[in-house]
Amino acid sequence: MSRIDRRTFLRAALSVGATAAWGNDVAHASRVAWREQRTMFPEGVASGDPAHSSVLLWTRRPYAAGVATRTLAVEVAEDRAFGRVVVSATARVSAESDWTCRVLAGGLKPARVYWYRFTDSEGNGSRVGRTRTAPAEGDDRAVRFAFVSCQDVNEGKLNAYRRMIFEDERAAPADQLGFVLHLGDFIYEVVEYPEEVKTRYDRTIYEVARIPDGGKVGKFHYPLTVDGYRAIYRGYLADPDLQDARARWPFVAMWDNHEFSWQGWQSIQQAGGPERPGQSVKVAANQAWFEYLPARVAPPSGSLETFGPPTVKDVPIEQWDENGLGLEPNNLAAINSLIGYRSYRYGRHLDLIITDQHSYRSADPFSDKSVASFGPEFNSMFPEDAAQILDGGRAFNGGSPPNEISFNGAHVPNPRKNAPPQTILGSTQKAWFKDQLRRSTATWKIWGNSEGAPDWRSDPQNLPPGLTKETWPKTTYALMSSGDYGSAYGERAEIYDLVRDEKITGFAIVSGDRHSFWAGYATSELPPGKFDPVGLSFVGASLSSAGTMEAYEHSFPKADPLRPLFLADRPGGGKPDWTYNMLLKHGVRSCLEYAKSFDLKRAHAVSNAELAPHLEFVDLGGHGYATVRLSADEMRTEFVCIPRPITRSERTDGGPLRYRVVHSAPLWRAGEKPKLVQQVLEGDTGLST
Repeated sequence: MSRIDRRTFLRAALSVGATAAWGNDVAHASRVAWREQRTMFPEGVASGDPAHSSVLLWTRRPYAAGVATRTLAVEVAEDRAFGRVVVSATARVSAESDWTCRVLAGGLKPARVYWYRFTDSEGNGSRVGRTRTAPAEGDDRAVRFAFVSCQDVNEGKLNAYRRMIFEDERAAPADQLGFVLHLGDFIYEVVEYPEEVKTRYDRTIYEVARIPDGGKVGKFHYPLTVDGYRAIYRGYLADPDLQDARARWPFVAMWDNHEFSWQGWQSIQQAGGPERPGQSVKVAANQAWFEYLPARVAPPSGSLETFGPPTVKDVPIEQWDENGLGLEPNNLAAINSLIGYRSYRYGRHLDLIITDQHSYRSADPFSDKSVASFGPEFNSMFPEDAAQILDGGRAFNGGSPPNEISFNGAHVPNPRKNAPPQTILGSTQKAWFKDQLRRSTATWKIWGNSEGAPDWRSDPQNLPPGLTKETWPKTTYALMSSGDYGSAYGERAEIYDLVRDEKITGFAIVSGDRHSFWAGYATSELPPGKFDPVGLSFVGASLSSAGTMEAYEHSFPKADPLRPLFLADRPGGGKPDWTYNMLLKHGVRSCLEYAKSFDLKRAHAVSNAELAPHLEFVDLGGHGYATVRLSADEMRTEFVCIPRPITRSERTDGGPLRYRVVHSAPLWRAGEKPKLVQQVLEGDTGLST
């Protein structure tokens, strides 16, 4: 990119709803009488979406009721002491935006660390924040960033951020993180109150927020208005480790499901109960996200300071287009009230393409109760061939889907025979995404999305006779989980085929939501189909949210004959081994052998090589974060796994590590297959490899 002029910058600032602050050519000492008063800025400071010459700055300075608006001074400096200030401006805050403030600081130099702060009219100052601009488009230096997701502070603590800060502060400048990519579930809109439920699993329930005018299902409260969402964001941003992370790095953020509704999609709200029209709830969720996460997304108002929510009604959606998009006008107004998908160029080596997985997706193809009874003995397992039929809808088998779906002699009418094929992206966003891939000239094309892409399957067809009353058919594998790209077979293949056909190299996916670490390959098919990887695929573990293995430790019946596929109980007692990791990578024979002998070598000797050639690593019990280093010839992804973060570590390093493992891949040429090399740097990865 060329260095933009002031007029172009001001137009860009208007488009993202931010007060504009243009940099000075000559630095000067601060002229503001700033004195730090963090209590006046209770949610700290943040920056977001860095470009090569600008970055978006954020804070919140609340005032008492009855005050309409106030102004803040913002300064950006080349030094922490603010002796070389390059940006000075004023910004308006108001009750209308819950006293949040967004300032787009421009005229900055590429690949440069800057310091920023806010001061009110009485001289009360925010804490000092640190941010970093992106390198210019032709800059050949390596790019380094972290990706994170799923930070439920209602049930855990954010020790991973403390570890990330500790290591980054001690790294050489060239090895420090440029930004943090947050892939969703920044908040959990379902909130437990400590007096109603004291613990879940072994976790203490911590106070987060009290939700005004909300709903409730079981012990979970959830918001229905913008005031409820705002209360939750404020509760999350009271966490000191999250505040420190946002004050150290610019964040690039995308929402997942919990920023709106746990099981919601488009503007349909669902939180553990029946679906309900939620157009006003979707708008409220978008408004709060816009107010609390600095991102270059345009609000409906087009104004400098406020979101300007459209007026919508909560009415049923009765008409759908050919892709499953609800045509009801209030639905369209709600989901388009904030468009989050966007892309960034970061130096020579990174095009980051970020997509929204919930606002435009079609109905869940696996929700029909008629197929829920398939294989009741087989915990969490669903026939893969049936899943592909449901995913494909009316497009399955070249437009000739079967009239019924069968499993072990059970036959049900195909509930998706006349339904559109599943889409997570929606037609408009998908067309945009494909165009971004085609046009990218960066060395690495990184797809940042909130949902995992690797297949999640097992091979119960290899169970020994007699272990279960019912026998799994020999002709199919089992899908272990649905709802993300791992079961969006058609849409995922459409994207991967584009990568292959257009000869796009350096394609990789970084994602979240699964509360687990995964490393492997992007491939449309697995055996008995053609295994033809076109890129790399990574999933980062949750920062704090409970994962699959934690749930199974507390809930999986000990008498279940399939328990050894998920948990191996040692004769002497103690914590069981997580054989579920082995099930996904090596299959049932390996799990049963390990549960009998606890001999890893013997277990791997009976591994099913056809099950998961796409997987190099999986840990369904991991917590922590991942870092990525991109250079002209290599992608290096490191998983940093911490112990289960039930309580906050008071150590400056965030506490001990479980393991650190790195996955490296050299850049491949068109027509070549990517190849990951794995190295455990410290700790024990257990049954993850």
